[in-house]
Amino acid sequence: MRIASLVPAGTEIVCALGARDQLVAVTHDCDHPEDVRALPRLTRTTVPRGASSSEIDSLVRSAGERGESTFHLDGDAMRAARPDIIVGQTICRVCAITFEQLPASLSAAPVVVPLVATSLEGVFADIRGVGAALGLDGRAERVVAGLGARIAAIGHALEGAPRPRVVCLEWTEPLFQGGHWVPEQVDAAGGTDLLGVAGERSRELAWDDVVAADPDVVVVMPCGFGAKRAIDETATLAARPGWQDLAAVRAGRVYAVDGAAYFSRPGPRVVDGIEVLAGLFHPSRVPAPLAAAATRVA
Repeated sequence: MRIASLVPAGTEIVCALGARDQLVAVTHDCDHPEDVRALPRLTRTTVPRGASSSEIDSLVRSAGERGESTFHLDGDAMRAARPDIIVGQTICRVCAITFEQLPASLSAAPVVVPLVATSLEGVFADIRGVGAALGLDGRAERVVAGLGARIAAIGHALEGAPRPRVVCLEWTEPLFQGGHWVPEQVDAAGGTDLLGVAGERSRELAWDDVVAADPDVVVVMPCGFGAKRAIDETATLAARPGWQDLAAVRAGRVYAVDGAAYFSRPGPRVVDGIEVLAGLFHPSRVPAPLAAAATRVA
């Protein structure tokens, strides 16, 4: 069986199911597990390297207004991959390839497996769906059970712990709060998300919304970027009026995290994200995350 992935979460799910050897092509963004970087790439982006958050936002909005995407499919590469199964997504047509962009001239019609998660339970359902398409139903159930057990273990460790009030920012210029499964991650990690609503898309915020919320913890998790970029983005927040007065800033509880790995992608590592947050919210009960995953910002 030949599998092509059009979204990093799909690549990670296929690998978690033990089917890495059947992957024949992935996106330019796929980077986990590390060895998938060696596979042929099916996509490219029109967002220039080094673009600022405001520049990226402008490019994405422009593409959306034209009914286009900042991601583009290489039709020749897709035809060369000769996939039997294509795993893709349906949530965002501007920042990822959608099935409508597939070339009509594939030599054989592949099975298309859509990822549709907007919640943690949706992520688990997607894992089961990919497992069913690959004939790995039993393996998928074991993966989901293992993820559920890890979430339960965090809940057990945090029984009776006070819940910090949290704001998660998935973009800084303009401001957006973390949406979809992120509020559930915060809840499972023993926090209370002040601005996010579980299952709903992220939404643009006014800075006054953050100031009025006055969170105990701020987590900066730029969509599609790692912890280093998150640290840089936090610098733009520090220049805003009232930043120094926030409870989180006064307590030194502002964190830059690897958004791409643990919060942006609806794959198995959303549970890693819960563990990262739990270590930040409750370091006396849960081991602190590695610096590559999260960093306290001075």
